[in-house]
Formats: sequence, structure tokens, C-alpha cells
Amino acid sequence: MTSWQKSDWRNKPRVQMPDYTDQAALAAAEQQLRQYPPLVFAGEARALRQQLAAVSRGEAFLLQGGDCAESFKEFSADNIRDTFKVMLQMAMVLTYGAKVPVVKVGRMAGQFAKPRSAPTETQNGVELPSYRGDIINELDFTPEARIPNPQKMLQAYTQAAATLNLLRAFSKGGFADIHQVHSWTLGFTESQKASAYREMANRISDALDFMEAAGLTSEKNAELSSVDFYTSHEALLLEYEEALCRLDSTSGTYVAGSGHMVWIGDRTRQPDGAHVEFCRGVQNPIGLKCGPTTTAEDLKVLMEKLNPNNEAGRLTLIARFGAGAVGDHLPRLIKTVNEEGANVVWTCDAMHGNTIKASSGYKTRPFESVLREVQEFFAIHRSENTVPGGVHFEMTGQDVTECTGGVRAVTDENLSDRYHTACDPRLNASQSLELAFLVAEELSQTNKTRAARLAV
Repeated sequence: MTSWQKSDWRNKPRVQMPDYTDQAALAAAEQQLRQYPPLVFAGEARALRQQLAAVSRGEAFLLQGGDCAESFKEFSADNIRDTFKVMLQMAMVLTYGAKVPVVKVGRMAGQFAKPRSAPTETQNGVELPSYRGDIINELDFTPEARIPNPQKMLQAYTQAAATLNLLRAFSKGGFADIHQVHSWTLGFTESQKASAYREMANRISDALDFMEAAGLTSEKNAELSSVDFYTSHEALLLEYEEALCRLDSTSGTYVAGSGHMVWIGDRTRQPDGAHVEFCRGVQNPIGLKCGPTTTAEDLKVLMEKLNPNNEAGRLTLIARFGAGAVGDHLPRLIKTVNEEGANVVWTCDAMHGNTIKASSGYKTRPFESVLREVQEFFAIHRSENTVPGGVHFEMTGQDVTECTGGVRAVTDENLSDRYHTACDPRLNASQSLELAFLVAEELSQTNKTRAARLAV
């Protein structure tokens, strides 16, 4: 990669990116960002790659979750804490089901930009540029709000830095103590509606009681009161990504300083496009969204470009097809990966293929469809004897009503109660934790299948 430069993407075709009208203001914002410290460091990115390498071998499991698009207006310590809290609960349940460590990666501290299906939107006969996330323009439907503003990159950086600071404090300061996390989960299963998950929660309690009796307490083992927590986002706004990209003196290669892991979206994965060009040159773990239109040939080219040395932990393939369509696409992509002998992490994004418009007019995602896609993902990997490495959810710790279904039975009529997302609907805290219990059952079944094959 010695010939790669972090600005090389500027010579490639670009999509899903704004056209800034004030080039002087853009240059000033980029110059300011270049002077700021990176948000993450190369050693952290390398540590995540090592953990993802274990995921690719089935020795760990990836939980990736967080906001659809982080908001400037909704930014608060409480919101960060609540999402982190739910992810800890999910990770504990998944650890029990998988019997391996869970790698925790938040869609946080950088998930500000969003690709859109159309460059403009129309309301009441008025057509304006689409909202592309708070790092680019504003949600308000006015001509002024929809003008891309490069100063927003500086505000996004400040919010990301504050978010990371709090996440690091939560991760290492005792908030993540294993016994406290499980007490929150027990509170969820005390509800009559969640009684189906009480048995697993009680088994986890028994395991913790045994550990404590054996002397494995938080006071004696720091690992029980702290966690590793990483951040990720879609590397969509490349001016922001380039400005925070730095040369790592240890390895002599570049690192994306905006987040520990970055991914390429289903709309921006053109093999000769700007986003692939940027991501191929940084040492961070890279995610690649794979939708129904991903061809075998494109996947081969992308794997070669993004992971030319075929390093385990470098490339995560994020499958997103929609419930009922996984069987049409995932097997052929698994075949392609196997034929190439590629080292990848397979993970399931069960959100983006299951978006519908409810009768109430709100965009939503049925919990049952999300679960069905996850179940199909696991079933296919069991039949192919490959590793289902993780799950990827858009979720929040807030008590929102954006996705229908779940034990608390959000209905179409409830959607208007607390529909706060700026873009796509998110699972709320209850739905997220319920899904973790159900994914844990899939992991347990996968372990049984694997053990039966080894016994033959």
C-alpha cells in the first residue's frame, strides 16, 4: 500500500456524497479537521482486527448495533448510556448462548451520514434535496436547511469525541460490571410478557453464582467489571474520513482515525468507486454491505481490493437481503467466498431489507421479519457448515415506538407515540434484548450442530 494516498479517492467516481456550494468553507473545515487529534488510534484498530479474526474462526461472536443516524438534537449522556447498557445486556445473553466471547461494536461516535434512495424529496408539491444526516445538512424541510454545510463536520467531530470519552469511561469505570448488567436483564424477564426468557436468565444467574462461589468476583478480576467496546460507522462522507486519516508510525500504514471499524454501504460498493478506493488503503477492519444485487464477480473483485493479503479479521461481509430472500442470495455468496478461500466474517444485518410503510404512513420494520431473517441466516450457515459470525442491528436504548412487534407488542397505531428517528426505524431496548435471547437460541443450536458433526 506504499503507493496509496488518502486523497486518491478524489480521482474516482463518487456517489451518495454532497456537492458543497462554498468550496472555501469546505477547505477551511477540512483544514481544521486535519489539525484535530484522531478519535481512535491504530493500536485499538489492530486489537479489533485480532478479535474479529477470532470471530471468523467461530471463537468469538460479533454484536454490532446502534443508531441509524446519530442526531445533534438527540445527543445526550443519557442516550449514550442507555444504548450502551442495552448492548451490554445483549452481549451477556449472547455470550451465554454462543459459549464464546462477544465482540461489542457500536454504531456510535461517527454514524452521522446516510445514503438516500433519491437525491431529492417532495412534500406538498415542493421538491428539495434529501436530508443526508446531520453531518451534511438538516432535517427541517426548508431550502436553507437542506444546503450542505461543511461546518457540520466540525460539530460531528466534537460530538463523536464526547461520545467516545463517555463510552471509554463506562467501559472501564465499573458501569459494565457483569453482575450489574445481569440485574438489568433480570428486570426485563420479570415482566409476564417476557417470561419465556426467564429460564435462560435464571441459568445465567446460576452460572454467576457459581463463579462467585469459586472466587471469581469483580473485586478480584477486573475483566468482570470492564469491557472492550469499539465504534463503527459507514465511511460515507469522504472529506471527513480523509481529514481524520493518519499515518501510523508503528506500521507505516494509514489508519482511519474516525472510528475503529468503517464499512462500505450497499449503494457505495462500486469496485472502481471512491469509497472502495479510500477504504482499501486504511488498516482498520472494513465492513462490506452485501445486498441482493451483489454479484459473485463483484464480490471477488471487492475481496481482492479490500483484503489483498487475505488477513483474518480484516473484512466483514454484512449480509442484508430481507426476510424470505436470504436463501436466494446468501448460499451463492458463501460459495464464492469458499471458492476464493477468503477469510471473512459473516454477519447478518436484518434491518435494511425489512423496511415497510405501515398503514399509519410511518416507515417501520416488523420485529417478526427481523427475527425471520436472522433465523434464515443461521439456518443457511448450519447447512453450509460455515460460521455465522455476528448480527448487526439498528437499535436504541430509548423507549421508542418505531419497529412493530416484540413482547410489548408495538402496533401500527402505536408508531406515532414515540417515533423519534431521523431516518430509519430502530429497535427499542425491549425489542433489542428480546432479539438477543432469540439469537442466543440460534447460537445454541449452531453449537449443537457443530458438536454433532465433530462426533461423527
